[in-house]
Amino acid sequence: RGRSGAAAVVQMQNVSAPVAQAAGVRVLGEDATSAAQAGAALSERDDLRNIAIIAHVDHGKTTLVDALLSEAKVFRENQEVQERIMDSNDLERERGITILAKNTSISYKGVRLNIVDTPGHADFGGEVERVLGMVDSVLLLVDAVEGPKPQTRFVLRKALEMGHKVIVVVNKIDRPASRPEFVVDATFDLFCELGATDEQTDFTTVYASALRGLSGMSPTDLKESLEPVLDAILDLPKPRVSANGPLQLMVANIDYDDFKGRLGIGRVTSGSVRKNSAVVIAHPGKESKNARINELFVFDNFGKKSVEEAHAGDIVVFSGTADIEIGDTICTPGEVVPLQPIQVEEPTVRMSFSINTSEFAGREGTFVTSRQIRDRLMKELERNVALRVEMTDSADTFEVLGRGALHLTILIETMRREGYELMIGAPTVITKTIDGKKHEPFEEVEVEVKEEYMGAIVDMLGRRKGEMLDMGSVSSEGMNSVRYLCPTRGLLGIKNAMLTATRGTAVMNTLSAGYRPFVGDILSRDNGSLVAHETGKVTTNGVENAQERGRLFVKPGEDVYANQVVGIHQRPGDLKVNVCKTKALTNFRAASKDIAKGVQGTLDLSLDDAIEYISTDELVEVTPESIRICKRKIEKGKKN
Repeated sequence: RGRSGAAAVVQMQNVSAPVAQAAGVRVLGEDATSAAQAGAALSERDDLRNIAIIAHVDHGKTTLVDALLSEAKVFRENQEVQERIMDSNDLERERGITILAKNTSISYKGVRLNIVDTPGHADFGGEVERVLGMVDSVLLLVDAVEGPKPQTRFVLRKALEMGHKVIVVVNKIDRPASRPEFVVDATFDLFCELGATDEQTDFTTVYASALRGLSGMSPTDLKESLEPVLDAILDLPKPRVSANGPLQLMVANIDYDDFKGRLGIGRVTSGSVRKNSAVVIAHPGKESKNARINELFVFDNFGKKSVEEAHAGDIVVFSGTADIEIGDTICTPGEVVPLQPIQVEEPTVRMSFSINTSEFAGREGTFVTSRQIRDRLMKELERNVALRVEMTDSADTFEVLGRGALHLTILIETMRREGYELMIGAPTVITKTIDGKKHEPFEEVEVEVKEEYMGAIVDMLGRRKGEMLDMGSVSSEGMNSVRYLCPTRGLLGIKNAMLTATRGTAVMNTLSAGYRPFVGDILSRDNGSLVAHETGKVTTNGVENAQERGRLFVKPGEDVYANQVVGIHQRPGDLKVNVCKTKALTNFRAASKDIAKGVQGTLDLSLDDAIEYISTDELVEVTPESIRICKRKIEKGKKN
């Protein structure tokens, strides 16, 4: 299917970068200056393939990487291997999602395959955009039942824009309700809709079950091996590189080692780099700096291997450059030709991060000052390219901008586990003024739910100013789907309400749909909050009286402070309750005293739940051990 050398050249020439069109090499950044401008000849590397695995969330990317590592005999036969070995981060394993892009490398039939596992959630799209610049081709995973989903569209659009050749792997083919023909047709339609070239739409399709280690070129002819997937990767266009040009190494990621210090990760676009060699760190618009490559590594199986020299096309890890940043280019002294830095999509949601000002501040955390919080946020900016941090009028408060509430929640949870105490404001959208009119971000929402709950979903999205785009038919699993165009503002705080309305059966996926005119006020929460009347310890008597007013977040024995939100009011508007109230001790005993009301179940708030619940006049107090909600402090003279 168009795998000849000529087709490979044509495919590489379809790159949007003007320089890459002239050189036949795709470089990081659309207007990057390539080594070909210096007259360097291009050559193909037969011994190397650089690919990224992209897909919608939960379509099996990390599981496929596990299976490919096993197929390449990376592990010993008696070695105990955990599931989703690439998800090494604690948060990734707890949530079952990939958050950070990670590299690995395997050898197959004498060819080294550099594989990059990428996140599937839209909030971490910045990771995908960053790593696509390091590879020449992509392996697109599509669920054999669900087919292309919103995040499939996002990652595929980015890959096609860069001119990458695509292999489509229809995963989970062993599911009882799998429909491979429909999925392939829907994927082809998506390619056409995204403006793919003829060479890109002529993609190879492999059918697989990564979990069971099955694959084949036909859904009815599978063998217990992933060799068809690996063979398809070998048929991808070979990297065309400038082996003799000046050194250009774009830094796409930053890592840290306790012994080697700061590590840069990137692809050698042109020339070669040697261990212990002098280099120049260049960046358009910045002053160049001299540095030295102390250690040089390439990825080898599930680890790294030290090498003396790496050549154009290799993905390398290097140390010795303490002040390296993502987007910098490593060049040879005397031949400094920086590449255009990585451009990612703009953030759409903001939250305020401030020091903990509650009565319990400093009890549980190690890092509590504004300087410590600021330094941690600045450190995060070094590797999280989709994040922005803005200063405010207050020295104790910072505005943090990200791609979505989950993107920022992961950062908050990470800081919390590192020992930070902070207060988080309610998420708000970032608006823009276009042609003199106020615009806000919109998202395309796809909800899968049982048909009996479809009315509740339509009503909920309609009240949040959503516009219906499409309603699908009932699938073989009894699920119906509906697509809406909805303002991002209306989706903040909708998850729990949707799960409650559908008894936990709804599955929601979103995709950024750009900016559209502002749609006016949106009612996001129907109920008020129950607020603690005084500081003290929660008592059983206080809980028994307060639970008649709504659902509580606190249990007897917990410490609370005045103005802390202790529950959800059953009616609109806030209500102060005394959950610390004790029983009056007297010598009299009434007959009704023996009738115990009993303490009803309380709501356990996770960090995601708390951020989703709060309104603009509330804050989430985050400490290493506790998550509390409180009302904002107001100036004297104003009614509380």
